Formats: sequence, structure tokens, C-alpha cells
Amino acid sequence: MRAALAVFFTLFLFGTIVAQLNHVLTGWGVYLWIGGLFITHPALGVSARAGFAAALLGGLLLDAATPVTFGTHALLFAVGHALVFRLRDRIPRDETAPRVALALIANLVLFLVFTFLQSRHLPADAPHWPRVLVDLLCSQLFILVAAPWFFALQARTLELTHSAVASYERRFG
Repeated sequence: MRAALAVFFTLFLFGTIVAQLNHVLTGWGVYLWIGGLFITHPALGVSARAGFAAALLGGLLLDAATPVTFGTHALLFAVGHALVFRLRDRIPRDETAPRVALALIANLVLFLVFTFLQSRHLPADAPHWPRVLVDLLCSQLFILVAAPWFFALQARTLELTHSAVASYERRFG
């Protein structure tokens, strides 16, 4: 469980940083959504149980901070983690570029599913799709820039906590 807590700590830290960044960006009407980063490393870098726990806790963290039905992010991240975990043997997990590409794809899918789930709460004639597309584009660009640093932070945190899973993954991949 040490690996799950270490990964959750990084998710909490990065979620807090992005929340503060979103606060600054409200003047421009932009919101960054980084759900793809909340499932990519937990699915690729640690065991299934630890990754699932970290993704679920990360989803609960975002649920607590946003005005949505509690459990929405947690359910999305749990399903996303399961799907990405099934692909982990087909992806070169030690290389940064495929991990970033997977984070971008996961973020795109999760963002669209989340948007469709929440759009039922809007008035029928609300022109929200231009705003959604701008938020998606900004989120994807942010992930493209921040993901390598975030993955390195997560890997280093696992090393510093002497997680047995991290050492196993590093040796036997």
C-alpha cells in the first residue's frame, strides 16, 4: 500500500498546483482538466491494486473539490485505470513519449465522457461547446508540457519511499 500512498501524494500535490493554476486562469475563462494524468502512471508504473487505489483516491479528491455528484471522477478514473492497465503490456512503459501520448488520449476520452455526463445539467440552448473545445485544447497542451515532469516526480517519489513495487517494476518491468 506504500506505492498507492506515494502515487496518491503526487496526485494530491499536482492536483493542488493545477487547482491554483485554474484559479489564476479564471480571468480568461479557461479551465484545465488533467484526468488523464491521474490514471496513466498508476496504470503503468505500479501494481494493479496500488494503481487502482491511487486512481480511485485521486478521483475522490477531485470529487470533493468540484460541484459534481460525489463519485463521478472516482468512477471515471477506476474505469479508465482498468482500461489503461489492460494495455500496459503493449506500451513501452520506460519511454516518456508513449506515456505522454497515452496520457493525452486518456485525457481526451475522460474529458469527453465527463463533459457528456455533465452537459445534461445545462440548458438545451446553451452554447457551451466552444468553451469545452478551448478547455480541452488548453488541457491537452498543458499535459503535453507537464506530463514528463509529473511522471518523473511520480517515479522519484516511488524510489524515495522504497516501494517494493517500484523496485520490482524497475528491475523486471
